[in-house]
Amino acid sequence: MSLEKPFMWCMLGPYYVKRFPAERSEKLSEKRKDNKGRIFRSGEGQRPNNTYFYRYRRDGDKKWYYVYAPTLEELRQKEETIQRDLLDGIDYAGGEITVAELVDRYINLRRGLKENSMRAYGTAIKRIHADPFGQRKIKTVKLSDGKGWFVALHDAGLKQNTIGIIQSVVRPAFEMAVDDDMIRKNPFKFKLSDVIPNDAYVRSALTKAQQERYLQFLHDYGKDNYYDDIVILLGTGMRVSELYGLTKADIDLDRRCIHIRKQLCRTADKPYFIAPPKTSSGIRSIPMTDSVYMSIRRVLLNRGTPKVEMMVDGYSGFLFLDKDGRPKVAMHLENYMRGMQKKYVKLYGKTLPTVTPHVLRHTFCTNAQQAMLDVKSLQYIMGHSTASVTLDVYTHSDFESAERAFRQIAQAL
Repeated sequence: MSLEKPFMWCMLGPYYVKRFPAERSEKLSEKRKDNKGRIFRSGEGQRPNNTYFYRYRRDGDKKWYYVYAPTLEELRQKEETIQRDLLDGIDYAGGEITVAELVDRYINLRRGLKENSMRAYGTAIKRIHADPFGQRKIKTVKLSDGKGWFVALHDAGLKQNTIGIIQSVVRPAFEMAVDDDMIRKNPFKFKLSDVIPNDAYVRSALTKAQQERYLQFLHDYGKDNYYDDIVILLGTGMRVSELYGLTKADIDLDRRCIHIRKQLCRTADKPYFIAPPKTSSGIRSIPMTDSVYMSIRRVLLNRGTPKVEMMVDGYSGFLFLDKDGRPKVAMHLENYMRGMQKKYVKLYGKTLPTVTPHVLRHTFCTNAQQAMLDVKSLQYIMGHSTASVTLDVYTHSDFESAERAFRQIAQAL
């Protein structure tokens, strides 16, 4: 005769449990067992497919939460984590959201992001959503997982700078999850350079001879009116968007000074818009050298007067105009310089490094350093937020410049 107590299967949430007669349910519930005879703890149970479940409530919450495991041992490991997290105030259920969902939540709470930052973040977010890693639950992501993901991205062809943008999104997102008591630690709180080699393209500053050769080439073969644009960039260290944001009101010929207060930008969604300089330190005034002064005068003389002065976000009188009388933007100069680079290579071979607007800025900074301009003054002119950013540019000092600086110091001793 079977000694098993009478019972029936009943639905409880998403699973079935054994129910005993009401008059004995309270007593027998204390001794519920699995199919191997092991006594269940409170909240535990076994499903018809022999897997296990555990249900619990958070303080002040009437909703039941469930976790599942194939074995009782694994289930109880999860129970211990849940109980520890509940005692520490960690939202275990919150850890169920995916990496992509967490990033979306973080970005939706951000305000005041600049247009360029939003564009860079948007690309990174699309990568996160498309990558299988983005579908992982945040509670499962460990420090080694974060590092491993970045290594995999690098092996797939992404550069350190691109991965750095992704980290700039996921790191604060996971920090928010820590602050919200979803997880204990931030798995992306590590130095990227310790995991991914710095494979960024190194921009070389042009030597004095290369600068003269390049400018002479533009003077002889450049048909469009970009020669003075390049002379001004090379002589001021301005960003190209700052150059094309200049209006006539920003030029002081009497004091030979250029006032940088804004930048002119363009995207696929917004053809023209005004943005503040890249950092608050970007608002500055730059003195003109003789060559810059002469170029500015030529630009003003050749600018002419358009039939209709285009206004962008309340500004008009832009100094640099294209052939249609519209303000130039960075894309115009970048396309021009790429075309001239191809023409130079065709005529003279690869006897010059690739020259871009940022190479001109880099060259100005190196020239100023080699001319012994003090770091704080150079930081101001470059519009860098800190002196360390300026110092990082000094990667092209040679023996001659070091020797010259040493002799100047020796004379002062």
